[in-house]
Amino acid sequence: MKNASAIVILLPLLLSACANMQPSLGDPSAKTVATGSAGGATAQNANSQLERCDKTLGTLAIVEEANQPWLHQLTAEYRIQSTVPLLRLIIQQSNCFVIVERGRAFNNMQGERELMQSGELRKSSNLGKGMMVAADYTATPSVSFAAKGTRGLGGLVGGRIGAVASLIGGSMTSNEASAMLLLTDNRSGIQLAAAEGSASNWDFGVVGALFNGAGAGGGGFSKTPQGKVLTAAFMDSYNQMVKAVRTYKAQSVEGGLGTGGVLKTN
Repeated sequence: MKNASAIVILLPLLLSACANMQPSLGDPSAKTVATGSAGGATAQNANSQLERCDKTLGTLAIVEEANQPWLHQLTAEYRIQSTVPLLRLIIQQSNCFVIVERGRAFNNMQGERELMQSGELRKSSNLGKGMMVAADYTATPSVSFAAKGTRGLGGLVGGRIGAVASLIGGSMTSNEASAMLLLTDNRSGIQLAAAEGSASNWDFGVVGALFNGAGAGGGGFSKTPQGKVLTAAFMDSYNQMVKAVRTYKAQSVEGGLGTGGVLKTN
């Protein structure tokens, strides 16, 4: 009981001290750093740290390689199904690219066209061939590194405050992630840009359990930081990409691209 009372007393101090231990991007009170909404070129309640463009650079499709091991790991360990929805939100909010549908909804689009061709739709539906917009570019996301419990605060906190704080600090572990974004020109197949982003936050075991009535193993609060830190890593990688394409300069090869290059063989 003494330990429990001490934890309750120390809890406000610990929460205050840890106020900055959220993902480095975004509002700590939000579910993730990808907040708000987008409609056309306008954005509402977007993250203030999201890079924005005054001029849209072209149309963009986002393709997530479903057979990649990292995606299976995210699904199995973190219950994260796809990175595409959050990327589509932040990219539209940034106004740097116009998003075109090439995901699951694309099948529905094709289905509507088939209905039109079969004569099932009204003649005034105005749905047919030659109306879709081409994707100038393709963005490919991937996770380079994602891990939970990579660092702990038990030794640091316990050594300075005592045994009870050590119990709490021992349940505070770091979540870290690194994400990549590649930008490809669809007409030439040339990679235009590549960017890496990273983020980290802290997971609270005992503190989360106090809020959820669970044991010392943790509760609902301690189950969400992995998703938050992955979202922050992707936003960081996108910000880095926007900074790169703002000053984009096309690469050139003597003699022209794809004509053999200058590294000759005997």
